[in-house]
Formats: sequence, structure tokens, C-alpha cells
Amino acid sequence: MKTPAAPDPSSNEVILTKGPGLGTFGGVFTPSILTILGVIMYLRLGSVVGNVGLVGALVIITLANAITLLTSLSICTIATDRVVRTGGAYYMISRSLGIEAGGAVGVPLYFAQAISVALYTIGFAESVVAVFPVLNQQYVAFFTTVAIAILALTSASIAIRAQYFIMAAIAFSLICFAFGSPLPDAQMVPWTGDREPFWGVFAVFFPAVTGIMAGVNLSGDLEDPVESIPKGTLAATITGYVVYIALALLFAFKANPAALINDQNIMETLSLWGPAILMGTWGATLSSAIGSILGAPRVLQALARDGVLPNWMRFVGKGRGAEDEPRIGTWVTLVVALGAVALNDLDLIAPVLSMFFLTTYLVLNVVALIEGFLQSPSFRPSFKVHWIWSLFGAIGCVVVMFLIDGIATVVAAVLVLGLYFWLQRRELETAWGDVRRGLWMALLRAGLYQIGNDDPKNWRPNLLVMSGAPNRRWPLIQLANDLTHNRGIITICSVLPRGKRGDEQRASVEELLREYLD
Repeated sequence: MKTPAAPDPSSNEVILTKGPGLGTFGGVFTPSILTILGVIMYLRLGSVVGNVGLVGALVIITLANAITLLTSLSICTIATDRVVRTGGAYYMISRSLGIEAGGAVGVPLYFAQAISVALYTIGFAESVVAVFPVLNQQYVAFFTTVAIAILALTSASIAIRAQYFIMAAIAFSLICFAFGSPLPDAQMVPWTGDREPFWGVFAVFFPAVTGIMAGVNLSGDLEDPVESIPKGTLAATITGYVVYIALALLFAFKANPAALINDQNIMETLSLWGPAILMGTWGATLSSAIGSILGAPRVLQALARDGVLPNWMRFVGKGRGAEDEPRIGTWVTLVVALGAVALNDLDLIAPVLSMFFLTTYLVLNVVALIEGFLQSPSFRPSFKVHWIWSLFGAIGCVVVMFLIDGIATVVAAVLVLGLYFWLQRRELETAWGDVRRGLWMALLRAGLYQIGNDDPKNWRPNLLVMSGAPNRRWPLIQLANDLTHNRGIITICSVLPRGKRGDEQRASVEELLREYLD
């Protein structure tokens, strides 16, 4: 049974009256760069350099950022072809590959972002308890989660402004590290243990550069998404690459491999003022949590408005205020995040969450690949990238997924495919077209060219039936059907008389013909 898209005044296809939106710096660059310069930078980059050496670290940073850059180029291509409304990556995928593919990726993406809030607040709580042992880690994580949710409920713009202070703290910590002194020679002991393999270290580092969706998820709050998403995303990607390269050089210059591998807080040890690194670590976890609590409700809002969620959950799609903020979606996300905090041990599902993010990047590359390869007349991005780069980005995502965790990759793929087939069975109807029709048209065109000259052995009839109103000349259609015997193609045609060739009359006759043929 088909599920039609209900006429909802808050639908994504309706341009809502909104106040001034977020700009490129505050709405895209800031959340993206703060997610990229996260906890892994503070706690794992030193061990990356220690395990594989400076050259190996530079190769890992370059490879990881190359995949992220290719995905960013695909995002820029899609974003400059159409206005990206609420839902970010889900909106891009569903409007290109269809609502089934969009929903299959969008639902796991929502839960990944919602549970990521708990991952970041638990990480923040661990760091706080290490400094103040009298505190209870779970209580700290609980109250931190509630606090950032209240911040998001107050206003997305206020939450973004709060991230400016976090960015200042991170920048200050990096300056303190850059001007810190190298490790004394007395502490430069040689490393005698086994080092981690190259691809194992790569798998540990790669999540550090997967923050490019933080700004895209705020697409519905941007003043000009078509301009802001490409500029902000590419600027954050390039800035993150430069910072990581510079930090790798500083690590190699200031300490030997043994110190880098043994001391998880080596940045604090090598910093001009150690507490600045602690402030940066706290800021990194909090900024990532804020980015997730802002992005997840907007994906949920878009899923509800498009009818992907069950009908009884349509209320989640409502927005409040001039900025259409997803208050209900934020409350739902808070409940999900607090449930994850209550578990207090997310090691089992964390790899699967990473797979859902990488699956999203993979599908975005596939969208840009198909659109660019088919060259549909409607696909006219102002930011043009050849489809071969999207192909490389998609391949890179698949390779990285298996390198990080093969089992988690399979689990994520099974869940996404299960959602896809479930949505397909619901036969959701949408008010927009997607790339699938263009794909079939391209295959059909290529097939017709391959047929070439007529071959009597494999000939199939292709009949044009000028039936007019089918109820008056139905025997003509029956005769054509008997001649083809389900082996050829029949085209039913009705010529409208002069004065009755408007859109309404044409649509009425088309519907009548289809009903009779069905």
C-alpha cells in the first residue's frame, strides 16, 4: 500500500519565513573545524607520530585528508546544484537517490549523531574526573549533556556563538604548544617495544578528519547554503590539514618516539603552559557535543516531514519560532543521548557509529558520481567537479571502512540495507524526482544505440496506437497487445483537440490512459 506524502505546511518543499540565517564562518566553518580539531588531536596525534615516524604520519594525514577533501568536493557539487534545506546530508541524498536511499542513510545518521553527544560528554567527564577525582563521572556526563541541550534549545545562533569561545581556547592551546620547549635529553629514552602497524595507526587517526558534516547539518539555518556550504566546508578541510601537518612536525621535533607513545598527555608536557592543553581538550569535546546536538534534531525534523518516520511521529517535524528550530527533535535527541550516557560504556557501538558517518560520506560521493556521469539537463552545479574525483572518494571511503573495522562495516551495511528495503515496501510517494529515472533513461539510450540494424531473429514489435479515448477504441489496444504478445513495446496516444491542450486536460487524459492500462 502506497503512503502518500501528506500536504504538510512545514514540508521541506515549502520555503519557510525565517529570520537572518547563519553565515559561512559561524554556520559552516566554525562547527566543522571544531569537530576536526578534536580529542584525537590532543590525545592521539603524538602516538601516531611515535609509531610510524614523521614521514609515516605525514602520509597518514595526507591520505586521510585526501578522502575528506574528495568528499567535500562532492558535497560542494551537490550543494551548488540545488538549495539544501533542513536535513543536510539526508536532504542531499533523498533528493538525488530517492527517499528510500535517503531514509536508509538518514535514520542511522540521526542515531549516530544523537549517541555521539553521549560519546563526547562521557569523554569530557573522564577528563574532568581525572583532574577532580571527587566527582562522579556519570553525573558529570549527565549534567553536561543536559546543559548543552538547554543551550541548543535556547537558540542555534547562541550555541554557535558559544563555539567562538571554544575556538579561542583551542587556538590558545595550540599557540602554547607551539612555543613550548622540547623534551629534555634526559627523558629521551629509546623505544624498545613493538610499534603499531601503519594501517592500524591510520584507523585510529582517520576519525579526526571526519567533521565536515557538522556545518552541512545546519543547512536549514544558513542564510545562503549554496554559497556557505562550499566555502565553509573546503576552508575547514584545508585548515585542518595545515594544522595537523604543523603539529606532526612539532611532535617530531620536540620529543622522541618513546615519549610520544608512552605519554598520552604529551601535548600538556611539551606546552608552554600545560593547563591550556587541558582547556583545549575540554573545549574540543564540548564543541563536538554541541555540533551533534545541533545537527541530529534537524535530521530528525527532515525525516519526519518527508514521511520517512511512522505517521504517529510526524509531530517531531514541527519547528518553532522564526528560525524554525526543532525544539521537539532536540528533546527527543536529549532522551536518546541520556540513555546512552546511562550505559556509560559505548565501546561496542562506537565503531558502528563511525561506519554510519562513513556510509554517509560514501553515499554523498555516489550521488555526485551518478549526477556528474549522467549529465542530466537539470544538474547544473556552479561548483563543477569531474565525476572521477567522486569515484575516488567513494572507493576511499569503502577502503577506510574495512581498514577501521570490517565487522562494524558489515553490521552497518546490513542495517542500512534493511532500512532501504523496509522503506521500499512502504512505497512512499514524494513530490520531487530523483536520479533513478535519469539512470534508466541513460541505460535505455545506450541500449537503443547498441541495437543498431534490425535482426529478424531478435526483432520485437514497437507499436504506436492512436487510440484516442481508450474506452471508445479499446479493441485497437487489445489488437496491439495480441500482436506484441508481451514481447514488444506499445505506446498509447491520444491527440487533444484545439482549445483543450492545457496542463489540467493533459494530466486528466494521461491519468485516464494509465488507469485503463493498469
